[in-house]
Amino acid sequence: MAKKKCPKCPKCMPQWLASFGDLMSLLLCFFVLLLSMSTIDAKKVHEAVGSLAGALSILEGGTKTEVSRERQQKATLIEVEEETANRVITAQLKQTIVEINEMLKITGGPEIELEEAEEGFIIRLPSKLLFKSGSAVIQNEDAKLFLRRISLIVKKLPKNVHVQAIGHTDIHAPRSSGLFKDNWELSTARAVSVVKELIKNRIDPIRTTASGKAEFEPIASNTTEDGRAKNRRVELHFSSLDKKTKEKTQKSILDTTLEMQ
Repeated sequence: MAKKKCPKCPKCMPQWLASFGDLMSLLLCFFVLLLSMSTIDAKKVHEAVGSLAGALSILEGGTKTEVSRERQQKATLIEVEEETANRVITAQLKQTIVEINEMLKITGGPEIELEEAEEGFIIRLPSKLLFKSGSAVIQNEDAKLFLRRISLIVKKLPKNVHVQAIGHTDIHAPRSSGLFKDNWELSTARAVSVVKELIKNRIDPIRTTASGKAEFEPIASNTTEDGRAKNRRVELHFSSLDKKTKEKTQKSILDTTLEMQ
């Protein structure tokens, strides 16, 4: 018995064509969804068509139009380099304080504090680190080293960033046998000594100010020895004399400092 020949299979589409058709359908759905979620500004379309017509002269009835000035945006400079520099300066300042505090822990000295202020930031230097009791002469080598490193960082700050040294004392008046009649003279003299040390390290005197507040701005209670020790201090206030630069300094330096804490 003769074998029957296998009937010829009907011709059909290649397998890849089915996958390709599915892909095109999905892409079509995707772009339809994008179009449905977008908004079309008729004025923008008209301006685009008019610009093409005027430039290419291929669209009938087209007129060359100018883009609305209301939508022209002024280019703003991206100050990436300056922000990066401020971050580096802040990191150096933070690291300097950490290193000095580690040294002070070994010797049992008081720690230096860095704090945010309304117009910039404040470095609090304990008087015990800088001066002997009733004195306004800086003799501690650790304090001089710290002020030297602070000076290097100040040089990298914008020229209109001002450094103000403010001296503070506790409620006890200086000894009657000392050089200073009251806490006003003592606190001011200590602030002047700090400023002179900064100037000695090549900080422009125009960028510095020295003043004293005596015992009238305490940050701790004067009823305990620890509180009085905190109140005896010299603060370095870093701020900008220009309002715009002041806000910029606070944003780029202080906020970064808080992030690193």
